Amino acid sequence: MKRVLLAAVATMLSSAAFAADGDIVRDGEYHFLAAQMGEQWAAQDGEIDAKLADLYAANGGKPPNILYVLIDDVSFGLMGNRAMNYVAGFDTPNINEFAGESLSLMRMYTEPSCTPTRTAFLTGRHPVRAGQEEVKVALVGEGLAAEEVTIAEVLKASGYNTAHVGKWHQGDIEQSFPHNQGFDVAYFPVHQQVQLSLMTKEAAQATNLNGWHPSTQSGQFAIDKLFKPYGLVTGLEAEAGGMAREVGLEAGEEWTQVHYEEMNDRYQRQIMEQLERLSGEDEPFFLQYWPLFPLNFTYSEQQTSRNGGFMADKMEVIDDWFGDLMAKVDELGLAENTLVVFMADNGIFKQYSPNSGMQELIYRGGKAEHLEGGVRVDAFVRWPGVIEAGSYAGDIIHVSDLYTTFARIAGATDGIPRDRVIDGVDQTALLLEGEGNSRRDYVYIYEGPVLRSIVKQEFKMHMPAPGVPGAAAPVFNILRDPREMSPDIGGSLWSGASFQDMAKRHALTIAKHPHLPLGKGVPYEGIESLRPESELARKTFASWH
Repeated sequence: MKRVLLAAVATMLSSAAFAADGDIVRDGEYHFLAAQMGEQWAAQDGEIDAKLADLYAANGGKPPNILYVLIDDVSFGLMGNRAMNYVAGFDTPNINEFAGESLSLMRMYTEPSCTPTRTAFLTGRHPVRAGQEEVKVALVGEGLAAEEVTIAEVLKASGYNTAHVGKWHQGDIEQSFPHNQGFDVAYFPVHQQVQLSLMTKEAAQATNLNGWHPSTQSGQFAIDKLFKPYGLVTGLEAEAGGMAREVGLEAGEEWTQVHYEEMNDRYQRQIMEQLERLSGEDEPFFLQYWPLFPLNFTYSEQQTSRNGGFMADKMEVIDDWFGDLMAKVDELGLAENTLVVFMADNGIFKQYSPNSGMQELIYRGGKAEHLEGGVRVDAFVRWPGVIEAGSYAGDIIHVSDLYTTFARIAGATDGIPRDRVIDGVDQTALLLEGEGNSRRDYVYIYEGPVLRSIVKQEFKMHMPAPGVPGAAAPVFNILRDPREMSPDIGGSLWSGASFQDMAKRHALTIAKHPHLPLGKGVPYEGIESLRPESELARKTFASWH
């Protein structure tokens, strides 16, 4: 039997051209698993198809609505658990209640920072494959390319109504805006919280952003008056096929913390409005809410949490708002036919800890790091009567898996592109059948364009420096050493070659299917009536590009 299995694996690697699973192009490691598990997965898929057909029939022939809520910079363990609320000093009772009604994904991996994680979700691909490798702050003339096929486009083509509210941060060019990437309507800021909450006088007074605001230094010897970012567009609203328009800021007006608070309030109102609007339509909907809170860098006049940190307090605000959103789902009679996913995008912004009130817990690391604390997050999935409430899954899942899973549940798998690598694997069996049914036991973790670590089962290798053999690379048993502090030489000796084989299979796929280019363009095109200061910023940018 073992000899037959090895022969099947060898044949797959040499001649399968990395095309299977309905001709979706997969990474080499997926095929390595499929060669061992393919027959079992195929039989299970038949059962899943029958179960989905029954669910559609009970819902008038329609697939479920999908509501996806993604929040910023919250490490694993900081929400969903009353005991950890006491430890952290802030309370999330509504999220905790939701977790009790959900499947808790205990090994949800994301990318190390917000832009890459969101790209992975939207495209089902490692963000490096789309050129979306890092967070950008000011004008760059780059973004998610029009050639990328987002989950919103896949679902829209299958008959879903689509809407986006909140953070986007996929680029400052017209092709990358959400209403040009599959969303019927979109309410979003172009940039992110560095501009919106840090580049303010209030954040400067809190000593959380030094040097940018003119109140912090005299600038006596500054010659270049255009060195510091200026004239950045803030919040946009748009509909598919139309121009975007800026709201909430007048020409010549300085952006402040008050504007940031108002933007957050506006997005909460709009998500409630969109939920109510979409609930009245005949078609199923895909509604996406990406709040800007809890990222925040100033203190309120009166902090309200026991913790008192300027982000911890906003976690309690997010909890209230999420509770209101779930109450609206119930009020509108949507709960039984709506799949809801709530999760964070990466670990804490630890450079602002402890004053932010957000802290590392069991896992070491935070935002922008490949350590578990940077890429392990809380994630909860609710679908009453379908997904077992109060259940847990220790299986590995990656944020890109939501792309293929949402497509499968929506009956939209045919819309997944077949001309590029799709890293997300279909995890419908895990959601519907529970723990032990994941289709992956591995994750590749990048920092920017660099592969920094590989996770396989409970083991994790930090990639060796060039010229260093795998047997000498640090390998950790995450169950025994969750903080990745004590590499296990015994583990390295047996696993080093296997991890390097995984890296080679990954590299072979990249060689056969090269990364697609990042979208390029002139910043802020497609926006009506730019403020004069934004026009100046764009013209200055264009003058040297």
